[in-house]
Amino acid sequence: MKIITFTVPCYNSAAYMERCINTLLPCGNDVEVIIVNDGSTDDTGKIADNYASQYPDIVRVIHQENGGHGEAVNTGLENASGLYFKVVDSDDWVDGPGMIEVLQTLKTFVGGNSAPDMLVCNYIYEKLLEGTRHVINYSNVFPRNQMFGWDDMRRFPPWKYLLMHSLIYRTQLLHECGLKLPKHTFYVDNIFVYQPLPFVKTIYYLDVDLYHYFIGREDQSVNESVMIKRIDQQILVTRIMIGCHSLPGSIPSKKLSSYMLSHLAMMMIICTVFLRISGTKEDNKKEKELWTFLLSCDNGLYGHASSRFLRMVANLPGSSGNKITVRLYNIARKVYKFN
Repeated sequence: MKIITFTVPCYNSAAYMERCINTLLPCGNDVEVIIVNDGSTDDTGKIADNYASQYPDIVRVIHQENGGHGEAVNTGLENASGLYFKVVDSDDWVDGPGMIEVLQTLKTFVGGNSAPDMLVCNYIYEKLLEGTRHVINYSNVFPRNQMFGWDDMRRFPPWKYLLMHSLIYRTQLLHECGLKLPKHTFYVDNIFVYQPLPFVKTIYYLDVDLYHYFIGREDQSVNESVMIKRIDQQILVTRIMIGCHSLPGSIPSKKLSSYMLSHLAMMMIICTVFLRISGTKEDNKKEKELWTFLLSCDNGLYGHASSRFLRMVANLPGSSGNKITVRLYNIARKVYKFN
């Protein structure tokens, strides 16, 4: 029985994917590593096949036409045999001792028929080109060393959110919630994190620094200039998230509802900031359309999001509006660690 399925989406990842995969192999036969070669044109497929031939009991390779990061995750989930599911991007990696502790913890729970729906660990922003690193932990939000539910957590700080890097979901739960990420779209990790949350009943927080999130490539999706170019994809993801659940009324836990509202407010901040940075008439129109869409979906959600970051003030003309926009940008930058 495989405890965890790691899915590694790869598109032209030949230059760095080996570092990622090599950190997963020491987990041994307790895991499977599904490398999804998403239509690469370099040596990615060849490297992946070499791993599969050397480690046939651990590594599986799926070659597919290019469908984007979300479709690669979909493919990994469809073929996963592990009780748990985690995405590890091909330019990132996991900590060896931390991963062993995660496996031991999950095996103990599975053996006792008490496996949580979601395991949360810390992650590290790695800015290798600058030689800096920053750990994001959840010790001020979640209780440690115990099973808990949403009502047991404390309030999230405004700059801290659950990201794909910090979560390991029970595989069956992802199927039950109907998770299906859109093709050819960046930023779908937000949907991956957000959509399953109301289906999660039991959580365990393991205070270990597990996931190393690499920041620094010029073509990276969280590069500031790239985010401006891909703002339409950010808007699409935000619209999908708004439509996932009816907030706040459909979520029994008030604490979870509050967190999800905050996550959506942050997505609205990011979209609004980059549309305003672009400043074209077309993007001004897109901003109005997005807020109109939010209002049409849920008046309560609109009120929460707009009051969350003082949208009426942000729309003031002249220097006042610009100052607020800069403040909103700095909030978004702190969360997403733009280059």
